[in-house]
Amino acid sequence: MEVRRLDRDRLGPANNHSQRLMPWAALNAPFEGAWCVVKPGTATTRHAHHEYEIFIAVSGEAVLSSMGESSPFRPGDVVHFPPHTDHQVINEGDEDFEMYAVWWDVPMSHRFTARHQIEDSAARGHDMIFATRNEG
Repeated sequence: MEVRRLDRDRLGPANNHSQRLMPWAALNAPFEGAWCVVKPGTATTRHAHHEYEIFIAVSGEAVLSSMGESSPFRPGDVVHFPPHTDHQVINEGDEDFEMYAVWWDVPMSHRFTARHQIEDSAARGHDMIFATRNEG
């Protein structure tokens, strides 16, 4: 078992304060992810991108803003943003708001599938064999 630990001293400026925990060499996953902290009285930059994305609220309270709508976002809540959907997290409170963000796209899924086939073959002790058919 390998545990990847959050290092609060390494929270970078992306999405207010965040640390990417995936990709992770020990984990073949079709997604990437980051721990995000939105400080009191601040907000993430409103943005949209080509990936699918979910946020999982962990602690504190925030407001989600997307496509002209707003909604409270509290621990245990999960939100999904389809590709090209603008979104922003706003912390109007007095405490840090913490969440985990996960995103994926089609190329990530293809890379996952290719790695999985190689890893699965190796785990079974088989070399990948490519056969050609003689069409004589």
